[in-house]
Amino acid sequence: MIGLDTNVLVRYIMQDDSKQSPLATRLVESLTAESPGFVPLVAIVELAWVLSSAYELSRAQLVEAFEALLRTQELVVESGETVWKGLRLLQRSGGDFADCLIACSAQTAGCTKTLTFDRGAAKNGGMTLVS
Repeated sequence: MIGLDTNVLVRYIMQDDSKQSPLATRLVESLTAESPGFVPLVAIVELAWVLSSAYELSRAQLVEAFEALLRTQELVVESGETVWKGLRLLQRSGGDFADCLIACSAQTAGCTKTLTFDRGAAKNGGMTLVS
């Protein structure tokens, strides 16, 4: 198994660089279920930020991209079930993906709630406002 950095995933998904995108495509398409690529959770958070801010992907496009990654047998996404939960919360709530993932990660770890000072995260990200 080999780890994949955020920039490799961006180039593979966006196909926007004439030199790096073909290399990323060749790399990702060379992976197999027996010898998969590993996507760290930090890369997932970075990827969401890059795709939504730099590439201005819509929420639906972001969800579609992550669902494709999660369904790919040649990739192992760290805490994949938690990422799925974060995506579902994102779709239901309209919150920020990182906030949704933080709340779902805490829940998976057994936390009864996740406290925040961020009103948006409390309203749309599955967290509880510190009062």
